[in-house]
Amino acid sequence: MAKKEEETIRGTVEEALPNLLFRIRYEDGEEGLAYLAGKMRIHRIRVLVGDAVEVVKDPYGGKARIVRRG
Repeated sequence: MAKKEEETIRGTVEEALPNLLFRIRYEDGEEGLAYLAGKMRIHRIRVLVGDAVEVVKDPYGGKARIVRRG
């Protein structure tokens, strides 16, 4: 079964919150919360304030998932 392609959105980390949550400002000026994806947790990739990240938004309007840094 093929995996569905997910649309990524670029943004910048504005604030680091507890439990690997981050406040992200997207390119279109919108703000939202995002959590660190499982693969990034496993490989201990650090995300700091000011980093450019790629996120996948939840289709139901919840939190986004950070899938790539840089």
